[in-house]
Amino acid sequence: MASSETTIDAGGRDLRVTSGERVIFPATERTPELTKLDVVRYYVAVEDGIMRALRERPTTLERWPKGVHLGIVLSTRERSGGDAFYQKRVPKGAPDYLETARIAFPSGRHADEICPTEIAVVGWAAQMGTITFHPWPVRRVDVDHPDELRIDLDPQPGTDFDDAVRVAAEARRLLDDLGYVGFPKTSGGRGVHIYVRIEPKWSFTDVRHAAIAFGRELERRLPGEVTTKWWKEERGERIFVDYNQNARDRTIASAYSIRPKPGAPVSAPVTWDELAEVAPEDFTVATMPARFAEVGDRHQGIDAT
Repeated sequence: MASSETTIDAGGRDLRVTSGERVIFPATERTPELTKLDVVRYYVAVEDGIMRALRERPTTLERWPKGVHLGIVLSTRERSGGDAFYQKRVPKGAPDYLETARIAFPSGRHADEICPTEIAVVGWAAQMGTITFHPWPVRRVDVDHPDELRIDLDPQPGTDFDDAVRVAAEARRLLDDLGYVGFPKTSGGRGVHIYVRIEPKWSFTDVRHAAIAFGRELERRLPGEVTTKWWKEERGERIFVDYNQNARDRTIASAYSIRPKPGAPVSAPVTWDELAEVAPEDFTVATMPARFAEVGDRHQGIDAT
């Protein structure tokens, strides 16, 4: 049987979606079945938010062309041969309106990554099976100096989202002490991410060192709840401040990105007041468009800081 083809409007461009009926996320007790067309439409629905997260940033694509199903494995540095994979270079067949940015890896190699400048690029990537977008913390005008410090609060075994939220509250107080403004979001899992805009004048090494210092101060303030220990067996039941997410070639799933987990959770920007009240499962492909239409992008002011 020939696959179906649908055309949708994506920022004024006609975006062709093939095999739109392909099931990407099976239904769960809480969430409906989601197709490829549903995924593409989701990203178009949150255009303002996803573009604020990705615009002008070199972006790695996490592609699940066969969907997120039992038995589908994601290829990583440690495990190859999976049906899902990270794409760091521009895929073949990219549209002529897609723009790129050349980035350098720690190995010295280079790659031209997609650099979203309009929602049609995001929609096209979703049509190609992209579930999650991983932007670098730089803009393409200067790919060597981050304009964003990323605080990744990662719950270790024995801890949960509520523990990460408590640590995030202390992180906010520390940022206030330092004169910075943090913008929180759920990770799409059990963690919390806090984004802080910075001047693009420091190297990746400098920013990583700042993240280490920030994490160690959190550890000093909350010694029984926070750890910066790199070796997993030394972390205990605490929240790990993953400072290495600020190293070159390390990225975090963007705001509004779908996570490849049952139910299609998304990484949701929230206010600080909301963070204490929400649960990660509140935010999915099925629920986020209505929330977005009602409250807009909770990170709307991030570029003004």
